[in-house]
Amino acid sequence: MAKTILLINGPNLNLLGTRETPIYGSQSLAEVEKALGEDARARGLSLQCFQSNHEGALIDRIQAARGDEVDFIIINAASLTHTSIGLRDALAGVAIPYLEVHISNVHSRESFRHVSLLADRAVGTLVGLGTAGYRYALDFAASYTAAPAGAAARR
Repeated sequence: MAKTILLINGPNLNLLGTRETPIYGSQSLAEVEKALGEDARARGLSLQCFQSNHEGALIDRIQAARGDEVDFIIINAASLTHTSIGLRDALAGVAIPYLEVHISNVHSRESFRHVSLLADRAVGTLVGLGTAGYRYALDFAASYTAAPAGAAARR
């Protein structure tokens, strides 16, 4: 059975390709999702994509992930990274391993972006690699979910 990866994108990421392109680039979210979907299929993975500008919808989707038998989550919570205890609690509650992704280097931006409420529970974080960070996250998720349970836990 194919491993299932859930890609979650938070507020304003629906504007990729048109929003502050010097920071976020010119690739749209639809283009990112299409390329990742093709890459996932080539690896024998199932990719589900979800984006919302609403915190509650993101929490609902994370909670549904357990019932959907999601094996790994790639999440760019965008601005909610720095403010949402609810997202953190939802991720902790479902106990699905996740990787946090940010297109820009949040550490070289405003000081309020330097703190992530999600990072300490994440398997890892990718920041500042542009939309290529999503591809690297999928590469990692593919190897993580293919590893024996004990090996994955030690990463």
